[in-house]
Amino acid sequence: MKHKISKSFTLALAFGIALAAPVGASTPAGKGFEIAARSDRSDLGFGNSRVELQMILRNAAGQQSTRSLEIATLEKPDESVGDKSLVLFETPRDIEGTALLSHAKILDPDDQWLFLPALKRVKRIASANKSGPFVGSEFAFEDFTAIELNKFDYRYVGTETCGAFQCDVLERQPRYENSGYSKQITWIDQDVFQIRKVEFYDRRGDLLKVLELDDYRQYDNGAWRAHRLTMENVQTNKQTDLVYQDYAFNVGISEKDFVKGRLSRLR
Repeated sequence: MKHKISKSFTLALAFGIALAAPVGASTPAGKGFEIAARSDRSDLGFGNSRVELQMILRNAAGQQSTRSLEIATLEKPDESVGDKSLVLFETPRDIEGTALLSHAKILDPDDQWLFLPALKRVKRIASANKSGPFVGSEFAFEDFTAIELNKFDYRYVGTETCGAFQCDVLERQPRYENSGYSKQITWIDQDVFQIRKVEFYDRRGDLLKVLELDDYRQYDNGAWRAHRLTMENVQTNKQTDLVYQDYAFNVGISEKDFVKGRLSRLR
């Protein structure tokens, strides 16, 4: 690969750090928060990471196209600041060099910038547009930024079997403005506390997409990462798979690798 940036992205679905005290654990809201916070704690302390992956797009007729990319993530130890990530496409040629830089926030709108090499310019993604599809995939721009714990209100729904696991089922509602989702339902396993499935509901309250996370592996630093993410749009019958190679952690990246000014110089 020509550009060795870095990242750790179990999609848009790594939690952040608790900032507010939960409601009493005896309430559905309090129990939901505690389960989400436990899942969050399982991902703390990875520092930074890089991973290469393939994005496979399938239309309703089953035709598919493949893209290769890499994602870099910088964990922020400050509990009031979200993680930073950088997505860079390598192939195919028509989108080579396309890059998305994300600075996750808690309740303020996330900062996101998209570099389009064909136009040779960096475009800031307005908060009202973050629910739009990212480069034609079934993932939205808001799915490609770290989902910090306190960006949601939680409610415990119950316990269900999910594959080979028993999972706690939570409803989470975005607290940040301009989300494309009215709510999300998450399944978190009771063994290693990882997200196994997420249902995304559109602003009208209808089921829009289902994300499944598979092939989890634990690394030497204790971090768990899913190596296959499948996002199915149930309204259009389109699907996008993200298939990850092995993650590399503590790869020597820093704040300077996640600044807007670098986007146009990545190719």
